[in-house]
Amino acid sequence: MRPDRLMRLPTGSPECPEAVSTQLPDRGTGRAPAARDLVCRDFRDALGSFATGVTVLTTLAADGQPIGVTISSFNAVSLDPPLILWSLACDSPRLEAFRQAGHYAVNVLSAGQQAISDCFASRDEDRFGTLDVTAGLAGIPLIEGCSAWFECSNEAHYPGGDHLIFLGRVQRFARSEAGEPLIFHAGRYRHLRYDSGQ
Repeated sequence: MRPDRLMRLPTGSPECPEAVSTQLPDRGTGRAPAARDLVCRDFRDALGSFATGVTVLTTLAADGQPIGVTISSFNAVSLDPPLILWSLACDSPRLEAFRQAGHYAVNVLSAGQQAISDCFASRDEDRFGTLDVTAGLAGIPLIEGCSAWFECSNEAHYPGGDHLIFLGRVQRFARSEAGEPLIFHAGRYRHLRYDSGQ
């Protein structure tokens, strides 16, 4: 793609930027969608072309109730010290629980755990009812059958536009030799396909 064809995003706004739209009018209304909505949608779709793993972040609320949410923004930051990051939407009803938590766990889902991902991405309040979990550091629930687990102390958090960015220090971790990871790409779950020559 030529550089002049790339969409330029204005800086300085904490939210999705406004931009001039060149999209055709909507067939139903005859009006072009709002430029802001178009840029946000196009930006999200472009980000979706980067394949990621899928994780469920778990912690305990102040009243001891388990809390969890599906996240695909998990990333490694540092090996020494062992640091990871992830982000959560500022309008998430679970934001305050994670902000106040001393510890949380990153559960890296395996290929057979799509239903768990969907469950923790929903608005359903009872997400742990039929789930097999074990207690990790500070009693944080660890989901059975995952590809990997990272138990973290809540090191810091930083504003990041419409999300809050969490920095975690890994205290313990483990990985499973069984199964493949769950992959998310272009709005759909995917499975790894290995090169037959390898």
